[in-house]
Amino acid sequence: MTAITINFNNVVKLNDDQFYQLCRDNPDVKFERNAFGELIVMPPTGGETGKRNALIIADFVIWNRQTKLGEVFDSSTCFKLPNGPDRSPDVSWIQSERWNALKPEQREKFPPIAPDFVLELMSPSDSLSETQAKMQEYMNAGVKLGWLIDRKTRCVEIYRQGQPKEVLESPTSLSGEDILPGFVLDLQIVWG
Repeated sequence: MTAITINFNNVVKLNDDQFYQLCRDNPDVKFERNAFGELIVMPPTGGETGKRNALIIADFVIWNRQTKLGEVFDSSTCFKLPNGPDRSPDVSWIQSERWNALKPEQREKFPPIAPDFVLELMSPSDSLSETQAKMQEYMNAGVKLGWLIDRKTRCVEIYRQGQPKEVLESPTSLSGEDILPGFVLDLQIVWG
């Protein structure tokens, strides 16, 4: 099952409150919205991808509990990015100061903020070009570090603010660099 993109722009352009209400009224459907305002219906992941997503997020949660530097979010969190899209990364992280600067009502809905870090783990049904475009949307929104992990090809694309992407083939680990100080993701949980 692949994601479906629907363009309603010539019929209706949903404002942020309408998009939020659409998501609330259809809790069994995962929607995203790209920079063009098109709706994207995201399929659920399969068991292998879901299992690996859970293992990855567990590592982030454990690191974050130890460092207390920010907040970790799972794939069900939708962010209203400053450049227009509404996106739900598989894993994301925001520095405490930035998260705490949001008003409580902003934190309750789709937070109007670009995470400091995002991770996308490719599912077998994901399109590489569409996921790369999503990663570029994140960078255009101000995300500082992003990882696109493709289990099938064992490649990782690293996106850094203001730099060309770096492609690694079969790396054993990834460093959180200065964005996630001290964090290292052991990729055996992904490749294994």
